[in-house]
Amino acid sequence: MLHESAEERSDQQQHSVRMSVRQRRLWSGGNTALSCSKVTLGSYCTYQINISDQSVITAFCSGGAAMRGGAWSIRALSPVLLPRLFCDARARPARLHGSLRFLSTDSPSAAIPSHARVVICGGGIVGTSVAYHLAKLGWTEIVLLEQGRLGAGTTRFCAGIVSVAKPLSIESKMANYSNTLYEHLEEETGVKTGFVRTGSLCLAQNQDRFLSLKRLASRLKVLGVSCNVIKPKDVLKLHPLVNIHDLVGALHLPGDSVVSPPDINHALAVAAAAHGVQIYEHTSVNHVVVKKGHVTAVETDRGSIECEYFVNCAGQWAYELGQSGEVKVSVPLHGCEHFYLLTKPLSEPIQNNIPVVIDMDGRIYARAWHGGILSGGFEKNPKPIFTEGRNQLEIQNMQEDWDHFEPMLSALLRRMPGLEACEIQQLVNCPESFTPDMRCLMGETPGIYGYFVLAGMNSSGLSFAGGAGKYLAEWITYGYPSANVWPLDIKRFGNLQSSRTFLRHRVMEVMPLLYELKVPRWDFQTGRQLRTSPLYDRLDTQGARWMEKHGFERAKYFVPAGKDLLALDQSKTFYKPDWFDIVGAEVKCCKEAVCVIDMSSFTKFELASAGDQALQLLQRLCSNDLDVPVGHIVHTGMLNERGGYENDCSVVRLSKNSFFIISPTDQQVHCWSWIKKHMPNDPQLHLEDVSWKYTALNLIGPRAMDVLSELSYVSMTPEHFPSLFCKEMSVGYANGIRVMSMTHTGEPGFMLYIPIEYALHVYNEVMSVGQKYGIRNAGYYALRSLRIEKFFAFWGQDLDSFTTPLECGREFRVKFDKDTDFLGQDALLRQRVEGVTRRFIMLVLEDHDTELDLWPWWGEPIYRNGELVGVTTSSAYSYTLERHVCLGFLSPTNSDGSPVVVTTDFINRGDYEVDIAGQKYPAKAKLYPFSSLFAQQKRRKDDMELSNFQSK
Repeated sequence: MLHESAEERSDQQQHSVRMSVRQRRLWSGGNTALSCSKVTLGSYCTYQINISDQSVITAFCSGGAAMRGGAWSIRALSPVLLPRLFCDARARPARLHGSLRFLSTDSPSAAIPSHARVVICGGGIVGTSVAYHLAKLGWTEIVLLEQGRLGAGTTRFCAGIVSVAKPLSIESKMANYSNTLYEHLEEETGVKTGFVRTGSLCLAQNQDRFLSLKRLASRLKVLGVSCNVIKPKDVLKLHPLVNIHDLVGALHLPGDSVVSPPDINHALAVAAAAHGVQIYEHTSVNHVVVKKGHVTAVETDRGSIECEYFVNCAGQWAYELGQSGEVKVSVPLHGCEHFYLLTKPLSEPIQNNIPVVIDMDGRIYARAWHGGILSGGFEKNPKPIFTEGRNQLEIQNMQEDWDHFEPMLSALLRRMPGLEACEIQQLVNCPESFTPDMRCLMGETPGIYGYFVLAGMNSSGLSFAGGAGKYLAEWITYGYPSANVWPLDIKRFGNLQSSRTFLRHRVMEVMPLLYELKVPRWDFQTGRQLRTSPLYDRLDTQGARWMEKHGFERAKYFVPAGKDLLALDQSKTFYKPDWFDIVGAEVKCCKEAVCVIDMSSFTKFELASAGDQALQLLQRLCSNDLDVPVGHIVHTGMLNERGGYENDCSVVRLSKNSFFIISPTDQQVHCWSWIKKHMPNDPQLHLEDVSWKYTALNLIGPRAMDVLSELSYVSMTPEHFPSLFCKEMSVGYANGIRVMSMTHTGEPGFMLYIPIEYALHVYNEVMSVGQKYGIRNAGYYALRSLRIEKFFAFWGQDLDSFTTPLECGREFRVKFDKDTDFLGQDALLRQRVEGVTRRFIMLVLEDHDTELDLWPWWGEPIYRNGELVGVTTSSAYSYTLERHVCLGFLSPTNSDGSPVVVTTDFINRGDYEVDIAGQKYPAKAKLYPFSSLFAQQKRRKDDMELSNFQSK
């Protein structure tokens, strides 16, 4: 790097002083010149680094990694922010000395190996964590490549906060594991990590934020994380600098911590190297070689490495790396600038163990930093970067922007007025990568065996790196991680999210949302109308309010004429929503007349073969028996070897050797990948994604058969059209409509799969004929209410790859006696003998006031006889039962932590409560849905006696 002139430094400092004067601050910055002298100690090099007028630092490095030139210049970096890429020899245990292999291009022994089992690209904290955990699992021949220096990317600029306050349980689990790992790294490696268990304070300036923190506290207690909901006066006791006048409460997380990210990164590298991991710096990956769908090699600027597995931990550049090969890999992330402020020590230096402050309503965080404060945030108007795909060896500190940071600085001063007189040391501007849904990207990529990704940390890389590295290492080793990581699985995205324009616009929304108050059922506003049904415009003009799933627009509900659309769209609450009566009317129509729901977003595949190959494949993949007569529909799971659901689908036998597979919307990439993974290489066996070819209309209600009979001149009564049956029919003028007697809700009706060119015609005909039967449009909120009161579990919400059919009451969909053994059969047979230790149940809330009490949504703890035994997975208001219904799992344990076998008697003998933001409500537990005969009767809530209901 080149030195800037004194005049340039002076201009920069004058500009900074002007900005600081406006903020009544003193700023010290500009360039920091370094000079160094070298003393060699055996295989280690000691550098005496003189940093301007600061103290001399002694640093060590191994392997002959030499500094080029006699002076360095680090633009706009303070001395303490310099990456600690050299390990202090006194801190390094003697047992590790001989194992370290940090090799640079300047090293005479820097030739890279020609073969490895695993190649990891990225020497930041994420890449070193993966290497560390793979080595811990016994892997050998692991090579880690870094295009610059270890930890010189985003890791260098991390704020150093490790917090479990995350929106998803799996994210909190990863952060909790990271906390534990970082605490013990120093003991394991001898490398100082700067670990301090400070705890954190999540502040609430209004009641809605306070409710969200209470909900978070309930969820964290399920994970065994210590947390306390506290009053404002308790905040002041824990952090005397915090202004509490506008606070209504806070969440205290005593287990949260702060660390030195470069040192954590270095400690992980030291531990990985001690277990045989080879680490090569200044080595760029050009592309990954893929042959016949498998990773075979990695091409670098220093030669080729043959390998079986490749892990893309390239951070900011993971997207570009994915696009660099002949076979493209979609890694949907985009960079944004992230700002934080460093102050000089206060007159009374802040203790390093004072709690971290997270003020999401003020959009800021703050932690102690060398006697002063480090404070950053997530502004409403972020600045995306690197849209053009710019790449650089090491991310340099970018230009400070005081005007941009001013709102966060003002928020900091409101929260901590005592900082008014402190001196500012520096405003740091660094890049962070964000994903389209604020969740990191993890897992094996679809279509390429052995290509794994771990990237897109959404400014939580330090918190997630330990746990995410562990789960990915397990995934590579065993074929699956030890926890359900579907919310983070890269297969939740497809190529449609790879557009740079889409990513740029989406991350501009995502970054502010990190601290935005998110009530249940919120929706992204950017990147919309990407995938739409042919009926979109028609439905939109009839009042459809939209949500997005896997890029597909789906109607939530339909606003009647005369309703205030703006007020309805802006309604955000944890209580009874404004759409309550609208959805109630749609549900009533589904039960008493007929409704039509556009369900075109569902995933649709066709599997065909010349012989019986298609049937044999499905018999192997599916737990149910697919050898049924032509026209029959089979509900079945596709299970993994543990017996867990990889897919929950409906399969139609179209002909002897042709099948139509219907799966959930967000299963499009995952299901395709799962089937292709197990398909034999047979040219006579063909799988096609036909999701785009068909519009799907769901006609729900007792009058659905009348509408279709009139349109097709065919009797649709159960005698002529039995349940779970499919016929290809004419509807109106359109031929070739696949009509199926199922609705995904338990209500009577039909699914129509319509070639897209006929969609508008068929819809218009259905609506025209249906007028005499009281037809109306309905949305997915009505569908959700109907399916939950019927105890229907949905994959991705209730079911996952760790849930077996025996645990969710679907043993009747498992055919152990069919001719072909299916995946997961042995696991289910063992479970049937040993009993299930986890059970899916329905809970109907009692003594819960729908008008005044908080609503359950998902993730609420379940208590049995006063003890925590499970958590809800989904919930909805049942307009039929006039009560809230929650679905969830019981996973009780004995006092020693061992699992309890859950029997029907165990469930029936318990008294249950559901915890909603700290308030417990009694609930009646059921293993089966309530009788439809009772459910269809009109009754007043006060007269309902749920205990007298008979189950099916």
